[in-house]
Amino acid sequence: MLMEPINTNETQSAANDQSAIVNSQLSILKAYFPELTDGQQAQIDALFPLYADWNAKINVISRKDIENLYLHHVLHSLGLTKMLRFKDGSTVMDIGTGGGFPGIPLAILMPDVQFHLVDSIGKKIKVGQAVAEAIGLKNVTFRHCRAEEEKGLFDFVVSRAVMPLADLVKIARKNIKKEQQNALPNGLICLKGGELQHEILPFRNQAVSLNLSDHFKEEFFQTKKVVYVPL
Repeated sequence: MLMEPINTNETQSAANDQSAIVNSQLSILKAYFPELTDGQQAQIDALFPLYADWNAKINVISRKDIENLYLHHVLHSLGLTKMLRFKDGSTVMDIGTGGGFPGIPLAILMPDVQFHLVDSIGKKIKVGQAVAEAIGLKNVTFRHCRAEEEKGLFDFVVSRAVMPLADLVKIARKNIKKEQQNALPNGLICLKGGELQHEILPFRNQAVSLNLSDHFKEEFFQTKKVVYVPL
């Protein structure tokens, strides 16, 4: 049986298109965070080839969305800092980190903050560990477990679109330190999308939310929010 010839021109064209998209998003991210050092920029530059390679083996990001890594995943993760930039020496747990979001981008941005990334799916933790090791991140640890099993104490718990706010609060409360050192009282900061009035209602006297569209002009962020609940 004759094999269909591979159209190398089409393949190269698709690769060039993807490269252009990735580089454009990388430029947008760096424009929003001009304080990044050369070392931090190099770490961020390395994320796309690493995640693209791992994603071909273990699906941690939608295959259709991998070319949007820097906008939909890295910059979105860094949006947490619009609520609070953690003080050096802080400790932060990332619940349901998947392949490392928001924990890895936050760890790159804040090298003097210690991040502990937790996920119940072992192969996703494996990807996060491999990426962190490849870019030389020294301020991250990982644990394969359900968040309910993690007993460590932290200044803050962060999360990205993992579960309803009430469930996050219930799980995170046991992990929050009593001692305070940041500009906001210790608690939960999470990234959410869409209509949140119903989720926030039980915490309406405590929760603070901000629209990422006030900080990032790209259409993706129109419905994205950061929610903080002191615990």
